[in-house]
Amino acid sequence: MNQLKSVFISVYVTLLWLAVIHGAYMLVTGQTWHGVGVVLSALPMASFFAYIFLMNVARTPAGLSLFVLPTMAGAVVSLFVNLSDWSWLSIAYSWGVGAVGAFLYVYWYSTFADRDKTLLAVGHQMPEFVLQDTTGKDISSSSFLGAPALFIFYRGNWCPLCMAQIKEIASQYNELSRRGISVVLVSPQPHENTRALAKKFDVSFQFMVDAHNRAATKLGILAASGTPKGLEVLGYESDTVMPTVVITDAKGRILFADLTDNYRVRPEPGVFLAALDNIGM
Repeated sequence: MNQLKSVFISVYVTLLWLAVIHGAYMLVTGQTWHGVGVVLSALPMASFFAYIFLMNVARTPAGLSLFVLPTMAGAVVSLFVNLSDWSWLSIAYSWGVGAVGAFLYVYWYSTFADRDKTLLAVGHQMPEFVLQDTTGKDISSSSFLGAPALFIFYRGNWCPLCMAQIKEIASQYNELSRRGISVVLVSPQPHENTRALAKKFDVSFQFMVDAHNRAATKLGILAASGTPKGLEVLGYESDTVMPTVVITDAKGRILFADLTDNYRVRPEPGVFLAALDNIGM
C-alpha cells in the first residue's frame, strides 16, 4: 500500500500541472468551456503544492477545504460542459486528476491509518537507539541523557513542511536554550544533506542521520516506502519516517509526544513550549 502512495504522489503532482497547462491550451485554442472546467478542477490543488513549497508552510488543515471545494466545483462545471460537448480528455483531467486525485491525496495519501503509538507513549522510557552525526559516526541516544531533550523526527529536506517546521524550531532557539533543552533533529536523508541543513540554520542543535531508518524502525515510526518515487536517484532511501515530536526528561522518560496521524498536521512551537511550562521547564 505504501508503495502505491509513493508512486501516487509523484504521478499526481505531475498530472496536476499537466492538466493546468493543457487546460490553458484549451482556453487559447477555442475549447473555452472545456478549458475552464479543466483549469478550475486542477489549479486549486496545483496551487496548494506551489503554496507549501514557496511559502514556508509548516502545517495545514487536515481537510484542505479551501483547495478541495474549488476543485469539486470545477469538476461539476466540467461535467455540465461535457453533457453537451463530450470530451474524454476533459473528463479525465477534471474528475480523474482533479476530483479523485484531490480526494485520494487528502484522505488517503496524507494519513497514517495504522500508526502505532504505544512505544512512544507519555510516561514511558524512550527506547535506546543509535543515530549518526553528520560525519557518519554512530551516536547512542544515551548520550543525550542528563538534560531534557526535544527530538524532531523529520522526513528530509525534500519535504517543504519539514523544512518550515525546522525553521520554526530554529526561531525558538534562544527560548529553548534558556530552558536548557537539547534539540535533536533526526532524518534518514543522506549525510551531505544533513550537513547542508546544519550549515544553513547555524544553531547549536544536534543534526543527526538515522541511517537505514534503524531508529525509526525501533521506535515504531517508520514510514515504509514513504519517500515519493523517483527521489531515490538523488540518494534518498525509499523508506522514511513519520513526522514525530518527542520531549524527554534528563533520564529519558517521555514527557510529551506528538504522533500525528496526518503528515500535514503538526504541532506549533507554542504547543510543546506550553508542554514544557506544564512540567516546569
